[in-house]
Order: sequence, then C-alpha cells, then structure tokens
Amino acid sequence: MPKKIATLLTNLFEDVEFTNPAEAFQKAGHDVITIEKKADNQVTGKQSEATVKIDKGIDDVQPNDFDALFIPGGFSPDQLRADERFVNFVDYFIENDKPIFAICHGPQLLIQTDKLKGRTVTGFTSIRPDLKNAGANVKDEEVVVDRNLVTSRTPDDLPAFDRESLKLLQ
Repeated sequence: MPKKIATLLTNLFEDVEFTNPAEAFQKAGHDVITIEKKADNQVTGKQSEATVKIDKGIDDVQPNDFDALFIPGGFSPDQLRADERFVNFVDYFIENDKPIFAICHGPQLLIQTDKLKGRTVTGFTSIRPDLKNAGANVKDEEVVVDRNLVTSRTPDDLPAFDRESLKLLQ
C-alpha cells in the first residue's frame, strides 16, 4: 500500500541525501511530499546539484495526514529546527510512533523535540555529542533502527538507510 511521506526540506540540504532516498521511496510506489515554509518555494541543495519545488507550506499540512517523516541532512535541519512549527510537526511523529527517517544532520530536528532520551540513534560525527546530550544512546554504525526511527551518518550509508526505511514502510 503506498504511503505518504512528509519531507522537511529547505535550502542547503545535502543533495544526494534527499534525491537518493526520495527516488527509492517513489520507485517503491510511495508519495514524497516536500514541506517548507511556503508551497512553491524553490530550494537548492548545498552542492547545487538538486533544486526542488516545494509541494506544501508547513501551515498547510497536518502531521496526521502522513504515514512517515523523512529528514535529509545538510544545513536544512538546523535551519528548520529554529521554527517551532517544524519541531511540533516532528514531535507528532515521535509521539505517535510513526516511521521517521533522518540522515546525517537530520537528527538535529529530533534533538529539538527533547524526546530522544533512551532512544538509540546515529548521525553525522559533529552532532553525535548533541544526540548524546539529548539523552540518546549513540552508535557509530551505517544505519540504526530503533522501533519507528531509522538514522544514518553520511551519504555513504544511503544503501543501508534506504533499505531499512523501505522495510519500515511495508
């Protein structure tokens, strides 16, 4: 059954950390809906390899309309976590045990919810101390699955990230 995947994205996302999983999700028949501050905004990856037209504005969506949440890395998550609307959106997925896929710097948005205590995760090297300070059990592994939460470290981990994320969508 096709799932609706909310994807939180703004400028300076890590290009391949969006394009690769989004393609894998779509190939498996799922809908990837990009969400930023306003619908129809154009956002560009930090490598300038990908430009994405945003599908929905954060004020136009409800988290319960989606089956899963995808947070690519880059500088995008750090920018989005300064906006309470995005943090509240993410919080809903944690509270309701819905699938969350966060790679590289993506877990920064999870930190902001203050709900990582006791969860097992990974992320980019520079955010691992932040994850630990948020109470998470931090691993240095290509992919970590903790119930509804799939996390990975870098673009090198994309094959494992895609595989485990797709498993949770089944």
